[in-house]
Amino acid sequence: MTVATVVPAQGSPPAKPENVAGAAPEAGLTSAEARTRLEKSGPNAMPDTSMHSLRAAIDKFWAPIPWMLEAAIVLQLVLGKYLESAIIAGLLAFNAALGLFQESRAQATLAALKSRLALNASVRRDGAWKTAPAAELVIGDVVKLSLGGVVPADVHLISGEILLDQSMLTGESAPIEAGAGVQTYAGALIRRGEAVADVTATGAGTKFGRTAELVRTAHVVSSQQRAVLRVVRNLAMFNGVVIVGLVAYALVLKLPFGEIIPLVLTAVLASIPVALPATFTLASAIGARALAKLGVLSTRLSAVDEAASMAVLCADKTGTLTQNALTVTSVRPLTGFDEAHVLALAALASSDGGEDPVDAAVRKAAAAKAVSDAPRLTKFIAFDPATKMSEATAIDGSGTSQRIVKGAFAVILGLASPAPAAAAAANDLEGQGLRVLAVAAGPASAMKLIGLIALSDPPRKDSAALISELHDLGVRAVMVTGDAPATAAIVAKAVGLDGPLCPPGPIPETVHAEQFAVYAGVLPEDKFKLVKAFQKGGQTVGMCGDGANDAPALRQAQMGIAVSTATDVAKSAAGMVLTEPGLAGIVAAVKEGRKTFQRILSYTLNSITKKTVQVLFLGVGLIMTGQAVLTPLLMVLIMITGDFLGMALTTDNVRPSPSPNTWKIGNLTIAGVIMGLGELAFCTAILAFGAYRMGWKIDALRTLAFVAIVFGNQATTYTNRERRHLWSSRPSTWLITSSIADLLIASTLAVTGLAMAPLPVWTVAAVLAAAAAFAVILDFVKVPAFRRLKII
Repeated sequence: MTVATVVPAQGSPPAKPENVAGAAPEAGLTSAEARTRLEKSGPNAMPDTSMHSLRAAIDKFWAPIPWMLEAAIVLQLVLGKYLESAIIAGLLAFNAALGLFQESRAQATLAALKSRLALNASVRRDGAWKTAPAAELVIGDVVKLSLGGVVPADVHLISGEILLDQSMLTGESAPIEAGAGVQTYAGALIRRGEAVADVTATGAGTKFGRTAELVRTAHVVSSQQRAVLRVVRNLAMFNGVVIVGLVAYALVLKLPFGEIIPLVLTAVLASIPVALPATFTLASAIGARALAKLGVLSTRLSAVDEAASMAVLCADKTGTLTQNALTVTSVRPLTGFDEAHVLALAALASSDGGEDPVDAAVRKAAAAKAVSDAPRLTKFIAFDPATKMSEATAIDGSGTSQRIVKGAFAVILGLASPAPAAAAAANDLEGQGLRVLAVAAGPASAMKLIGLIALSDPPRKDSAALISELHDLGVRAVMVTGDAPATAAIVAKAVGLDGPLCPPGPIPETVHAEQFAVYAGVLPEDKFKLVKAFQKGGQTVGMCGDGANDAPALRQAQMGIAVSTATDVAKSAAGMVLTEPGLAGIVAAVKEGRKTFQRILSYTLNSITKKTVQVLFLGVGLIMTGQAVLTPLLMVLIMITGDFLGMALTTDNVRPSPSPNTWKIGNLTIAGVIMGLGELAFCTAILAFGAYRMGWKIDALRTLAFVAIVFGNQATTYTNRERRHLWSSRPSTWLITSSIADLLIASTLAVTGLAMAPLPVWTVAAVLAAAAAFAVILDFVKVPAFRRLKII
């Protein structure tokens, strides 16, 4: 979507900064004024910089594979074969159109998914805080910047203090402290604190707008793509050696130069898996669309591939294993205080209008037991994961200033005077599986503990079953939480995470996933260390996260998963985002990823098989006949009918792998070569029949070679697609349809003599029957070979 460059709104001026810390923020804009400004300035979004459709179409003709087809056209024209050159030109255009169609569908899918991940902002409209899409912000809006968020536009801070990470925008490695009067820019990450700011620029008018968009949408090539491309590279090297041998033998035979050039061109075309890039894109897009229906959004298509290889899942407790429905279930006031006043003071140290579920639960409980003599808030410092607490400064009715802190019991206990009864009460509450917060208040130098607040977040009903299902899929789940060990252990037992609890303290660098089932009291930076430690053991790691400080761990993990309540930063760092709480989305991602893996594996096996047989068959044909048994035109026809119709494998009915997938490149190549040599024997037998039994001339033999290759490719497609016997599962409707189309096209061309010499109908039918018998015979060779090579 293209948007115009933002210009300063010409209506009412932006709200003036309010520099008094803790003062009430300005009312912001009215909804009507915001709508008016939005109409003038356009959405707070970046202009569409995607490639123009005409440029994309031209690029389809300017790449190594199209160059070879274009060279074939030129050579055919030079040799005076105008009909052949016209057919190849038509197929080249078809190739480009098909590639454009598949890529546009994939990009549309990804764009639709990302639109559902659009950033939100806390904005003050009509005098109240509201959550609105960041794209609807306008100059003059008053916004709240909270821990874990992304600065949604260029803003001027009015009040509060935050720690800003602008490294991805400016290159500055150290975060900066920012308070009232500081200007910051769209895309910066909020690492600590909370502040109120007014918007000074939006969309294309922001200083680092384009950079921020690049940061948000960055992605990497998947490990599966790298693995398969290595297979193709190795195959190209092998075929290159064969081509050199072909040329040498042709020179020995003293073939005319005019015959050697088409032979070489045919061999080169035979060795290239022309549809491989489009197949990757299509398979991943189909997987992403399937996951979206199940509430899992892929931020990049390669994430679907990565889910297939995940062997360890670091599962967040809150919202993933539990219901994320935090409620205050118990308040234990200490001497001199009652429940209402403990909640009132705790509410002052809780964010208003933010997205922290703990603060929201505390404020809701305090509102239900309101007191009339609550102190007046003058300063608020939002929760910081590093210190595990939030705090406020307030003035009571007598004008005395007091400090109020709320957070983890052990942390708050260290800031207040000793309270022996509190420790026993905290242990009792944690033993019930409750999350315990401590509240302390008083003069900054002499605070005392005033009470404990216990919150409940019961396990989800489906967590135990889903943990068991992950285990059956070969994925080991471990709990990683910042909660107290006692609380974490109770939840872990309830959801079926059996195993020891990691001792408190730093995460060991040599820890293995099998050692512990629960990691409690974990700081955000420890999650990063834990992921790296698991990876050192050679395992593919999935990581659940929800906060800004989880972003490094989400990036480090091969499969970063942002839970449904995640902050914008976590969503930006993750490869997948869950739209529903719980593990169901993760289980679905694993299964769908493994289905995608199986489809890509089948196509890769097919590519190795076909490219092996086609190049070697040219050599066998040259030895048997002394001439090229396939022409560039026939090879292009084989590429279109074989490679592109073979893309239907991306829709095939497959079973998810029973364990995490890994690319065994050596075994995969051996399996493909075995199948290719089997097909080579079939094609050689058919050619020998035509050459020695029937005594056909070269033109008829070329047609026979074409039919043998096409029918043989179909036979190996059905043996390769199923790891068991080929009749063990039903192919997809699209695959069956593509096979019928392939056979009809090849048979019609061969019988009618279009672009080749005609063959008798009985010959084509006999080759088809022989191919069916060959498939069954080869299948009995395949099953033990695949089992031995562990192709599952």
